Amino acid sequence: MPSLLKITLFSASLVSAAITNTELQTAIPASSGTTDLAAVQTIAAGESFDGEMLLWDRNPSTCAGQTEGGDADAVFILEDGATLSNVLIGPNNGEGVHCLGSCTINNVWFTDVCEDAMTFKQVSGTSFVNGGGAAGADDKVLQHNGGGTLAVKNFLAQNVGKVYRSCGNCDEQSARLSTFTNIRVEGAKVVAGVNGNLGDSTTIEDSCLVGVDSVCDLFEGNDTGDEPSQTASAPDGTTCATSGVTLDSC
Repeated sequence: MPSLLKITLFSASLVSAAITNTELQTAIPASSGTTDLAAVQTIAAGESFDGEMLLWDRNPSTCAGQTEGGDADAVFILEDGATLSNVLIGPNNGEGVHCLGSCTINNVWFTDVCEDAMTFKQVSGTSFVNGGGAAGADDKVLQHNGGGTLAVKNFLAQNVGKVYRSCGNCDEQSARLSTFTNIRVEGAKVVAGVNGNLGDSTTIEDSCLVGVDSVCDLFEGNDTGDEPSQTASAPDGTTCATSGVTLDSC
């Protein structure tokens, strides 16, 4: 088992030269080994971390089912401008990855999601999810709590509740933008949940969505903490727009 002291931060130029598969893959890849973390690992602002396709997890486990956790329950925290690449994340954590500012996530996989896989908290700017995927999420894979834009491409989701949810009842609300390009979903209750009254906008294009109950659920979001009310369950062309989407087979 690799020592935590061997965690290495690379410059952006070095990581760009590393082998990173951000193409759409149809199965979760095998890990190259395992690393258990006793505490959440922070990737500093502007730094990049290559996980070398190890399975990273928490020990002891911080997974408490669908009980909402916090930063301390995650595996990785990414500060503003940080990049995380080539990582598999195991089931024994409650929160997966938290982005405190704009971040880039390349070829990161979640073998069995506990509460959420990734949470985006940036105030503004764009975070990117390139390649990778997640399986077995009872609820959400991508939770967008901050503002700005989340751009997702070449992502695989298998047997999940919601692939993406713009927070419906956060204390501070804003219009959130999201884009999904060439994603593959195999079993989901909802692909994207967005708040029309808050100015959210999501687009899903050139994607295969099979075994999906709803492509888009539209909500009336609030900042009171109340459960948001659902207003529609279909793309409306404005809050949720689709193009080149296949629903029957990939």
